[in-house]
Amino acid sequence: MMTKEKAREFASRWLPAWTGNEPEKLAAFYSDDAFYLDPAVPVGIQGKEKLLAYFRKLLAQNPDWVWTQIEAIPMEGGFLNKWLARIPIGDKIIESIGVCFVQFDDGGKIRRNEVYFDRTQMMLEMSRLRQVKKVG
Repeated sequence: MMTKEKAREFASRWLPAWTGNEPEKLAAFYSDDAFYLDPAVPVGIQGKEKLLAYFRKLLAQNPDWVWTQIEAIPMEGGFLNKWLARIPIGDKIIESIGVCFVQFDDGGKIRRNEVYFDRTQMMLEMSRLRQVKKVG
């Protein structure tokens, strides 16, 4: 079982890879057969190549978001990660708290990562920006 300290150490390297539009750096944390899902891909993505393609699009659209760990809860094979995301959208920064669970393969790569959070505030702000662009 992973300790809280090991989970914090892993998150201190992994979460910054979500910022800065470096999808290859982020994908390096995942195994070749990784499974990933988040609210935008609720059926999930299987395999590192498909995941890398998704990360390329996702990080290009969100190069300045910042993810920080709030708490790590160890579980068999990995940990539950409670996080805070600061997501710039237009002239606002949306703060979202969510959780994901991270499970590792024998080599220490992420084999399963499921991300859960409420996207309502983000979607409302993006919709507002689209309306402003249409009118302006």
